Amino acid sequence: MKVTYYLEVTSSWSFWAEPMWAELKRRYAGRAEFDWQIAKMQPDDFPVSNHQYDWFLRRSSMIMKAPFVANSAYYDYPIPGGYPAASAVAVAARDLGATGDEVRLALSSAAYRDGKKIGRMEVALEIAAKASGLDPARLRARAESPEVAAHMEATTKEYFSHQISQRPAFVLTDEIGDKAVFAGVMSIEPLAATIDAMLADTQAYADFAAKHGIPPAA
Repeated sequence: MKVTYYLEVTSSWSFWAEPMWAELKRRYAGRAEFDWQIAKMQPDDFPVSNHQYDWFLRRSSMIMKAPFVANSAYYDYPIPGGYPAASAVAVAARDLGATGDEVRLALSSAAYRDGKKIGRMEVALEIAAKASGLDPARLRARAESPEVAAHMEATTKEYFSHQISQRPAFVLTDEIGDKAVFAGVMSIEPLAATIDAMLADTQAYADFAAKHGIPPAA
């Protein structure tokens, strides 16, 4: 089966979801395929000031029982078309071979722990290059390419096709055609229970086919 994680690097809820994502990958290693994709935040999704953002971040930090309050200093006021630089750099790094979560985690941690302004391309590039070892010029060229922009538009459209609006979101699919969608869920228990159920169903189908063969023709 496959688990697809839809996120925005500059989403604070995506930042708080990362430990759960890491635990899912650890728990189901070798039993499920894991992938992440960008679901770009829209201009109206952003707070109107750092003062307002601080309120939201205090709330999310409290709900997550976090040992620190996320930092809003990274945040510049929204720009037309959204705030895509950090996500574009994360996608570019993956395209260039940094296929793990390290670049994405380095960017979000730099923002929410250290207040680094990752919405600015030059800042995001510096952090990503250090985390990945990739050449900054090559990374910039890819991050600013039409291909990366088109990819993020496509995955954002894909995200909205699931009729959801909250990030993080997780879409679970299996080879027998089942699908489960979670949006805004921050605890591992419901996802793990669903993955277990889907894996069990898929195995039951396989066991039946091994004993009884393929379905008879109509």
